Amino acid sequence: MLNIHNLSVSFGGEFLFEEVSFRLNAGDRVGLIGKNGAGKSTMLKLLSKEMEADTGTIASDKDIKIGFLKQDIDFIQGRTVLEESYEAFEEIRKLELQLDKINNELAERTDYDSEAYNQLMIDLNEITGRYEILGGYNYQGDTEKVLQGLGFQREDFNKLTDTFSGGWRMRIELAKLLLQKNDVLLLDEPTNHLDIESIIWLEQFLKNYSGVVVIVSHDKMFLDNVTNRTIEISLGKIYDYNKPYSKYLVLREEIRTQQLASQKNQEKQIQQTEKLIEKFRAKASKASMAQSLIKKLDRMDRIEVDEDDNSVMNIQFPVSVQPGKVVIEAEKVDKNYGSKEVLKDISLLIERNSKTAFVGQNGQGKTTLAKIIVGEIEHGGNLKLGHNVELGYFAQNQAEYLDGEITVLDTMINAANEGNRSKVRDILGSFLFRGDEVEKKVKVLSGGERNRLALAKMLLQPFNVLVMDEPTNHLDIKSKNVLKQALQSFEGTLILVSHDRDFLQGLTNKVYEFKDRKIKEYLGDINFYLEQRNVSDLREIEKKDKQNNRPKESKNKLSYEQQKKLKSLNNRISKIESNISQLEKELAEIDVELAINYDEITSDPNFFESYQAKKEQLEQLMVDWETATEELELYS
Repeated sequence: MLNIHNLSVSFGGEFLFEEVSFRLNAGDRVGLIGKNGAGKSTMLKLLSKEMEADTGTIASDKDIKIGFLKQDIDFIQGRTVLEESYEAFEEIRKLELQLDKINNELAERTDYDSEAYNQLMIDLNEITGRYEILGGYNYQGDTEKVLQGLGFQREDFNKLTDTFSGGWRMRIELAKLLLQKNDVLLLDEPTNHLDIESIIWLEQFLKNYSGVVVIVSHDKMFLDNVTNRTIEISLGKIYDYNKPYSKYLVLREEIRTQQLASQKNQEKQIQQTEKLIEKFRAKASKASMAQSLIKKLDRMDRIEVDEDDNSVMNIQFPVSVQPGKVVIEAEKVDKNYGSKEVLKDISLLIERNSKTAFVGQNGQGKTTLAKIIVGEIEHGGNLKLGHNVELGYFAQNQAEYLDGEITVLDTMINAANEGNRSKVRDILGSFLFRGDEVEKKVKVLSGGERNRLALAKMLLQPFNVLVMDEPTNHLDIKSKNVLKQALQSFEGTLILVSHDRDFLQGLTNKVYEFKDRKIKEYLGDINFYLEQRNVSDLREIEKKDKQNNRPKESKNKLSYEQQKKLKSLNNRISKIESNISQLEKELAEIDVELAINYDEITSDPNFFESYQAKKEQLEQLMVDWETATEELELYS
């Protein structure tokens, strides 16, 4: 579908990436990874033809349709959620206007035998046929399904988009892209504003998508569940393997280890050859042999080891002053948005130096309580801060508060005071804004770079209680780990709103679960909380809660034959899943062997036939699994 050849892009004389080539085919679900600022969003803009490369070409099939979900979107005000979503069906909507016009004319005219009336009937037939082919009778139902899959309720459909936050407007934009039936989907951080239930729905949608999907995401589980290929941009090069993210990391490390071993052996060989050259040069009778060895060295292909970009930001959150033992005390706090009650009778006590996680589905009040704590919104009940408490707050959309028209350096200088203005450049350097990068305007920064700048800006204000709402949005995986280490060593009090289990592990010692306008306290870390809920991750909780909210039907209502069929289906699915797991393991082992010993393995004349047979068997098993699970849903 898309053929990328020798693509190069540079900014300020430095290459973001240079002469990279790859091809995207139907069925490819690519995880495009790399550090913040490596060029991921730029690559998406190139693929969408929103910007041009310095050199190289992008060739595509004729009439290819490309959809691009960007981090920054603009909406026309005054449209409802449904009206904005229907913008995905531009041609269908035009045909509807034409059909209305023709039908109105037909209703008004009486010259049934005239040529003009006959032409109207011909036009009506042709337009109706086109309308049917494009799915004109189904698009409204499809729109509602997708919107509900992304978390909207039916009562939201006729509300104006202006009344929704940036995150919810991003969901509307994503819905439009999914409805457009594009050949290529380019998604830049699609899960940042989704709750776990919506992420699970999106995963399933993308798995069944027949075109090309290219995803920039720092959600490891999402990448593992959706992608079948990983392209990493690192230090101007790309590394491309047909593996989801976690398997790619393992394979790349294995290949790098192999390269290091081969390079070490080659170095020994080179050193021995150089010693022989020096030895033979001293003897006239061996001079020709020395020259022969020199030519051999010149012809030798030197083994190169893939470079790793290990530069990471350096964060240390200093504590301002020592607060009292109790830093936050809430008693019977409640909050309504109009007629919607979000929190009711919330009471909690946060002590000095504690590390607390707020978890739960979107819309359950986590962010609302965080905003109440920092004094951003009014509420009912009582909430008071302890003695000497100085709050630091990182909002979920913190980067949106930055002024796009000023530079990175000016952003920091404007936020600094006389005591720390001289440290601004040092702080920026520790957040990987070095040299001329500080002169960039904020509006040209990637989402991850903006988040880094927002974090850097926080260090200019003193605090001893830190409230952070989804701070890992847009951060690359290495930066997430650095932030986690900084929070682990933070000697103040931490309140963390997050749905990222990996990030929360080892970071907090108390969990508050938000559900049905209430909170429930768990005196332990995130693993203790999951054990108490008898699940392995936060996704399972969302699934359980969703299932528990459905009307339950007793299995006794099923007939004996139906129960027998249900048991048989479950056994069949279990067996298929076991076979799939075994085949995936075998194919993964073959792929590793291919990467290391390609010539030796492919010398077997039956290898490719056997390899392809395993792949086809796996595809058939996947089809069988889908058929069986769809049949199982009839009984649920």
